[in-house]
Amino acid sequence: MSDLDPEDAKLVTLARSVRARNGAAEGAAVRDLDGRTYNASTVSLPSLKLTALQAAIAAAVSSGAEGLEAAAVVTEDSRVDGESLAAFRDLTPSGPVHLANAAGEVRKQF
Repeated sequence: MSDLDPEDAKLVTLARSVRARNGAAEGAAVRDLDGRTYNASTVSLPSLKLTALQAAIAAAVSSGAEGLEAAAVVTEDSRVDGESLAAFRDLTPSGPVHLANAAGEVRKQF
């Protein structure tokens, strides 16, 4: 994470924390245009399934965020779900989505 912007590194830390705390497959954090952060883990209920990034975006939007600056997803998967990326792009055409492993090492950026 050393080459990350410090604010983006905070997103990775938040995503790691929520993933570990909930024992979830994924953790995610997003930062809105006002600098507020929202984090969430995977939601897997019989009647509701959300990726961590979708859940974090939903939390931001439901709190009034009109746009996002950046996101981080912590997972052992090698990719970020396409629908999750599309939801992020609905709120920012160019902000980065950092994909990190459980140790916080950023492996890719979308």
